[in-house]
Amino acid sequence: MFTGIVQGKAVVSEVETKEDFMRLQIELPPASCDNLQIGASIALNGTCLTVTSFSENRVNFDLIMETLRVTNLGQLQIGEMVNFERAAKFGDEIGGHLLSGHIHQQVEIAAIDKPDNNWIIWFKTSDEWQRYIFAKGFVALNGCSLTIGEIKDNLFNVYLIPETLSLTTFSDLEVGDLVNMEVDSHTQAVVDTVEHYMSNR
Repeated sequence: MFTGIVQGKAVVSEVETKEDFMRLQIELPPASCDNLQIGASIALNGTCLTVTSFSENRVNFDLIMETLRVTNLGQLQIGEMVNFERAAKFGDEIGGHLLSGHIHQQVEIAAIDKPDNNWIIWFKTSDEWQRYIFAKGFVALNGCSLTIGEIKDNLFNVYLIPETLSLTTFSDLEVGDLVNMEVDSHTQAVVDTVEHYMSNR
């Protein structure tokens, strides 16, 4: 389980690709490696991954075909940065909203506006997942719990404060980039329940 409060940025230090498989190594900040264990869960760009091995602050993960298909991790290159969050522990403050780390879809950045001291990013999504997007609801983008702003057709936006831009990789993104999205599970459950009820009336 994760909270959507990104703990920082990690650099990609090694990538090994095979058919429908990728071995990924990242370098975590040393202060974020406390009690690191094989089998632990760490979210990279919002994707829950299992630690397969590590040495000091270099951590390895295996990515299989479904992860590569659904997320943007397969596009990573050495030297690029990813958002990371270590799994929540019992008693941790839930500052964002509960996340599973299971990505639903990649959404494309359609526009970026940069007024003073904040960014407004517009994302384009599919009909399948747009129905779970509501103004002032929650969504996780590259692992960051964010409040949805406006909605226009198959577009929605979020507003990013300077703190979010400094702690995450959002300031490095450009129009056309693909971002991992996990919709809010509670919103999804309510929408699915209502649609099922209405279709059976």
